Amino acid sequence: MLDLILSGLIVFIVLAVGLFIIMAIAAYNSLVNLKQTVANAWAQIDVQLKRRADLIPNLVETVKGYAKFEKSVLENVTKARSALLTAKSPKDAAKADNMLTGTLKTLFSVSEAYPQLKANENFIALQEELSSTENKVAYARQFYNDLVMKWNVTIKTFPNVIFASIFGMNKEVEFFNATEEERKSVKVNFSDVDK
Repeated sequence: MLDLILSGLIVFIVLAVGLFIIMAIAAYNSLVNLKQTVANAWAQIDVQLKRRADLIPNLVETVKGYAKFEKSVLENVTKARSALLTAKSPKDAAKADNMLTGTLKTLFSVSEAYPQLKANENFIALQEELSSTENKVAYARQFYNDLVMKWNVTIKTFPNVIFASIFGMNKEVEFFNATEEERKSVKVNFSDVDK
């Protein structure tokens, strides 16, 4: 009788260990898959931000050819582009992205005072391309943030919290958030534009 109980206990322990190993493997693979999906989503944002940054020099050169407004507007666009290209984290990229968005709004606002620029085919094409890219950036940001939320929830819920800790995958990923500056309404002032 004791042998039967002992053998039953051994079978139970073997099954429990086997089940734990299977759960650990499944959790590990799931965490790795999700982590790589988040990394891919960040890379897609980076691709779109780079695409937008690549459009900026062409836009600036087109505007330079027509507009004779303050040089500081063009310099600010160039500085914001540079900051975006050198951003290292989602927080830095969001800050630089917001800075670039603000300077582009200023650039387009000032360009309204130049009818020949507004009618220029290159300028129109660049505006459309930039607008298309802005939509892609917005979608990529939303997709990335959805995956970040999924990751952050996954590593905090049971039983994943245990396996995430065991495998060293328990670090939260930061969201790509709008800054306070981006949340403010944009004020456009045409009084400084030379006509």
